[in-house]
Amino acid sequence: MRVLVAMSGGVDSSVAAALLVAEGHDVVGATLKLWGGQQSSGCCSVADVEDARRVAQQLGIAHHVFNYTSEFERDVVSPYVAAHAAGRTPNPCIECNRHIKFDRLLLRARRLGFDRLATGHHARVLERAGRFSLRRGADR
Repeated sequence: MRVLVAMSGGVDSSVAAALLVAEGHDVVGATLKLWGGQQSSGCCSVADVEDARRVAQQLGIAHHVFNYTSEFERDVVSPYVAAHAAGRTPNPCIECNRHIKFDRLLLRARRLGFDRLATGHHARVLERAGRFSLRRGADR
């Protein structure tokens, strides 16, 4: 099975990739470039890309960086800023998952011929009548 692993540079996605390799799957890592510039700290930083690349190298798998900076700005950052200006407290990670990871990245994985998309998120996938949804993990 060909699996694209969204590798954030963190432990969870690195372990997911390692487990899939150990199970014998054809694994490729992908890190999302969401910000412009050379920032080296915080979420989705250049350091995160380097961490993911280093893990992929240790696992012996290919690693790619997909640039979604304009989509991230349009679908996550701008709505986040507008919501704050209106007095709301949005969660940008939810919108990133909705618009970037489980929309654009999933579609790209399919176009590239991958059978599955894996992340380090702890979740269950439920299928009902041909529709899939993510649910909380079984453990607390």
